Amino acid sequence: MSVTLKAAALLGIFASSALAHGTVSGIRADGVYSEGWQLSYYYDIQNGVAFPPTPGWYAENLDNGFISPDNYTDPNIICHKNARNANITATVKAGGTIDFLWTPWPASHIGPVFTYVANCDGNCSAVDKTTLEWVKIDEGGINFDTQTWATADLIANNNTWTTKVPSTLAAGQYVFRHEIIAMHGAEAEDGAQNYPQCLNIEITGSGTDKPEGTLGTKLYTPTEPGILFNPYTTLTNYTIPGPPLYSGASTAVVSAVASSGAATSAASSSAAATSATSAATVTPPSSAAAPASTSTAPGASDVAPSSSSSALTSAPSACKRRRHARDIVS
Repeated sequence: MSVTLKAAALLGIFASSALAHGTVSGIRADGVYSEGWQLSYYYDIQNGVAFPPTPGWYAENLDNGFISPDNYTDPNIICHKNARNANITATVKAGGTIDFLWTPWPASHIGPVFTYVANCDGNCSAVDKTTLEWVKIDEGGINFDTQTWATADLIANNNTWTTKVPSTLAAGQYVFRHEIIAMHGAEAEDGAQNYPQCLNIEITGSGTDKPEGTLGTKLYTPTEPGILFNPYTTLTNYTIPGPPLYSGASTAVVSAVASSGAATSAASSSAAATSATSAATVTPPSSAAAPASTSTAPGASDVAPSSSSSALTSAPSACKRRRHARDIVS
């Protein structure tokens, strides 16, 4: 790809970002910053240009697009479109915090926010994502008193969502799956929009719990109450989608949110970003680039546009067809 074509492609990425969607641009794990997967890295790979090490998983959501409910049984729902393992691992202590730093999220894209973890039982850079079992450690829905969604908390906190890592989780390498489900189109079947993001993060500490989880392709169903509903009415009840919240998750701060499991910790997302200075580390990659089945991320010669690239809904055009809150006339 020529420099001119690459520039045009990048302009397209930035334009679609401005229209309405988002990705996790980076994280702070116990206060230590790591850059996430950047959409521009895809074009670096196509041109044989090295991209920086990142714990964020490779994904081909080049239009800042989403995964729709009719793809809930497709592996793309796990870590987004054609996702592949990251090439390094960040570190957080059990009981510590992770700030997920989103690119600007549009206020019109209301909905819940989640964080899941999956224990890799070894090296996450070589794990098969379809075998990972996900445990929900954080969730936020709607505050019934104010009728504001967790996404509003995220936006108010500088597009940042803070998750407390349960202190009871066993030490080891995990894939963290952070996700927003935009519900501005949820009144129509197949109208919800999932934006999953995955990162490799090692948990340290003395915890021993290894809870059973749920396969990524079984997290949600297209017609469950928290996915298909009218978001433009005063809600007095809402069942947060997905499996129940992990029993060891923090419940010190509880928002007025109905949950599918234990009490939620949505209000914690409005807390200030952590300034902890514990010894979080980043493991250097074992090699410059390799296929996803090895311990590093896909290299330039291993990644090409997938033949299923058109399978994922094109977010900018699809969202123009969705009804937003500002379009509702009482």
